[in-house]
Amino acid sequence: MAVKDKVGIVVSNKMANTCIVIVNERGIHKRYKKVINKTKRYVVYDATFNSSIGDQVNIRKTRPISKTKTWILVNVLKKSEI
Repeated sequence: MAVKDKVGIVVSNKMANTCIVIVNERGIHKRYKKVINKTKRYVVYDATFNSSIGDQVNIRKTRPISKTKTWILVNVLKKSEI
């Protein structure tokens, strides 16, 4: 099975050991062949609390940690200037 990695931006880190990451993906519409931007929110496990709002992070799919948490934070690619 292939490892699923995604790059996104942290939107919220108010919860304990958890942050919300938004991932923007581009796709093509099946019928009209037009480029569409898709935005999806992922609940990510962050045990080290090293991410803050606005950071660009790398996340990886893992075993279910809770009901909605199936992604873990791998590393912070770029810190935010805020």
